[in-house]
Amino acid sequence: MEEALNESNIQADDRLDAMGLECPEPVFRTRLMLDRMQPGEVLEICADDPLAELDLKVFCEQTGHALLLSQATESGVIVRIRRR
Repeated sequence: MEEALNESNIQADDRLDAMGLECPEPVFRTRLMLDRMQPGEVLEICADDPLAELDLKVFCEQTGHALLLSQATESGVIVRIRRR
């Protein structure tokens, strides 16, 4: 029996610490990092801006990158994005 792929267990190829950054800086820095990554690589973003989760979701919808994980934490949110 094949085990279903769990997107939340996919390891990140790079990480962005966006803690303390306010909108639109987390999305801006995410875009810059993804531009330097190879297609299929995964970026993990940690942010505490209240709008970061929504902003990054919309960013993925507009750019075609895949949102793999969006998880609230005690200090903010963790988002994983696969570069298109």
